[in-house]
Amino acid sequence: METIKNLWFEGNRIYIKTTDDRILSRPLEAYPELEEATAEQRSNFSLEDDGLAIRWEQIDVDMHISSFYETSEPNTQNEVAAMFRRFPWLNVSEVARYLNINKSLMARYIYGISKPSAKRIQEIREAFHYFGRELESA
Repeated sequence: METIKNLWFEGNRIYIKTTDDRILSRPLEAYPELEEATAEQRSNFSLEDDGLAIRWEQIDVDMHISSFYETSEPNTQNEVAAMFRRFPWLNVSEVARYLNINKSLMARYIYGISKPSAKRIQEIREAFHYFGRELESA
């Protein structure tokens, strides 16, 4: 089984080199904590699970080698992304916190890397409605 041998950041992407000498990458926009991290924070990682995962303790981010196998790039033509495009002033982190989910997961929904269940989409819609009612009553 191939594992992660090395990783680096270039442009707006994270790259890994595997023990099979394959180079794989993912866009940073799908991982906001890494995208917003400093170079020092990005370089402070550890390989976990016998080289199958990467952990950035300081910024609380984990990535598994399997996420690099995805061949599709982000697709922002989805319902969750459309909600945030319609209301761009809403803070992704705060919406995620209100829903009690990780900001990274919300970002993966927005960028089309992870597909939320119908129940989760309904919860996101309800959160937007809640925020609207709060704004209206202010």
